[in-house]
Amino acid sequence: MSPRLVVAVAVLVLAAQGAAAQPAQQPYAGMETRPIKALSEQEIAGLRTGRGMGLALAAELNGYPGPRHVLELADRLGLSDEQRRSVKALFDEMTAEAVELGTKLIEREAHLDGLFAARTISQDSLSAATAGIGEVQAELRKAHLKYHLLTAAMLTPHQVQLYSQLRGYARGEHHRRHHPN
Repeated sequence: MSPRLVVAVAVLVLAAQGAAAQPAQQPYAGMETRPIKALSEQEIAGLRTGRGMGLALAAELNGYPGPRHVLELADRLGLSDEQRRSVKALFDEMTAEAVELGTKLIEREAHLDGLFAARTISQDSLSAATAGIGEVQAELRKAHLKYHLLTAAMLTPHQVQLYSQLRGYARGEHHRRHHPN
């Protein structure tokens, strides 16, 4: 064997040993200390306060503004006093509904986590717990999407286009074609 080949093999062996000595990736390290393993503190806070957390992106990014951001941009959108009152009422309704559903989701996730933690989980309790979580997740998403639909109906096509531009969505061109009015 040539000296070069011996050095090359030695380098490869050492590199392989070094790679094997590296700890495996630990993407969930630290999450085991969470009160509810499947939910971060940020997610729990969002659920408790009715935040959208991306649940309404299908609406938001297709030209159906949400009440929270419409209120934030009210002056720049030129909302009338009546529009402000109506959107504010929708926002308050959405928040109340989302907080109620978010609280229910936290409770159901805590129940599932508790079943695993206590080692009392079974196929039947797993099915029941995940079905319950799925139902609440669907209701929560529907609630957020519903209020985007209702908010968009209160705006003029120009306001929807302007909203999209202000939010940075491709200059609002796409949304003009899909405005619900």
